[in-house]
Amino acid sequence: MEGMTPASFRDMCMDANDALALGRFWAAVLGERLDKQEDGTALLVPDSGRRAERMWMCPVPEPRGAKTRVHFDVRLPGAQPSDVIEAGATVIRAPGEHHWWVLADPEGNEFCAFPAKPADAASAAEPEDAAPAAEPEDAAPAAEPEGAQPAGVFELVVDSRDCLAQATWWSGIVGGEVRRADGGQFAWIEGASEFPWQYWVFVDVPEPKTVKNRLHWDVNLAGDRPDALLDAGASLLRSPGGDIGWWVLADPEGNEFCAFPAKP
Repeated sequence: MEGMTPASFRDMCMDANDALALGRFWAAVLGERLDKQEDGTALLVPDSGRRAERMWMCPVPEPRGAKTRVHFDVRLPGAQPSDVIEAGATVIRAPGEHHWWVLADPEGNEFCAFPAKPADAASAAEPEDAAPAAEPEDAAPAAEPEGAQPAGVFELVVDSRDCLAQATWWSGIVGGEVRRADGGQFAWIEGASEFPWQYWVFVDVPEPKTVKNRLHWDVNLAGDRPDALLDAGASLLRSPGGDIGWWVLADPEGNEFCAFPAKP
């Protein structure tokens, strides 16, 4: 079908040493329901019912050991992150040069928290600032969506060696329009198929990826095999078999993601 993309966004997965405890934290932050699964995972279910906003907490034995290269930017319900800190977040950096907080969840996964934006606030057509992500010396973009925005995630941010190449590659997989900031240090996608938030942002950082990402996304394939993704430059890490019915792939910069076959 003309205009059909090889895949669409499915949901998010976060590695956790204690899936239930980490799930409780994020359920409190995002105001979502937490369902404990029989296999030891935990699932955050949004009130919207949108599958793409779901997040799986997946038990892993290894602790977090490197900078977070994939993180959420979260809109707070008010002016301060008091409730998020009370739920178990740690402050990495308070507002100063930038007007948002860099926080870490109970297992050390960093995320940016933005104060509530009033309905009459000036709109922004693009991510307007470079916000520190995992480490104060590293830059990660932060978007300011137009008008009032409900509390919760409003963008997904991914560290990259070549932000434009990454954004362009992913737009070829899931669709959407690629844009780039005038400064050239970050690029983003708007309108990707089934993507639940306003911006999917890729930001240039100097260091390469060295360990598995603890936060990753999944995609639904348009067909029953990931051939189009492999032909486009994805790497095959694991094929279906054993306890999984999907493919584990990596994008051109090594970011792992799971690809699920289309349902018959």
